[in-house]
Amino acid sequence: MSDTPATILVVDDDEFTAELTGLILESEGYSTVLALGGLDALEKLAADPAIRVVVSDMNMPFIDGVQLFAELREQGYAQPFVLLTGDDAAPLMSAHPDLDAVLTKDGNLQEVLPELLESLLARG
Repeated sequence: MSDTPATILVVDDDEFTAELTGLILESEGYSTVLALGGLDALEKLAADPAIRVVVSDMNMPFIDGVQLFAELREQGYAQPFVLLTGDDAAPLMSAHPDLDAVLTKDGNLQEVLPELLESLLARG
């Protein structure tokens, strides 16, 4: 990673879960911005051009993670997009192959998410 930490937008309708995900990323040296739901995420992205990656929960009211991804791409945002789900990740990835990654929220998330972000940021 470079000297300036990459800014990651963490989107979740559950504030505790958003903060927990943020803590995982901050412990790995990333800077985080938290958004409580899809609508908040759209506002935060519009206000902060430094955001390099979006990490979003799947199941949220109003705008779910897949809808948020589609809306961002429609608006021209090209940042990597990682979807987190409490369900099995494979069917979501199969149904939406244009997503950069789908991860299951499980005990491995603390190791897997930072590694994934590092590889996504290295690509771009």
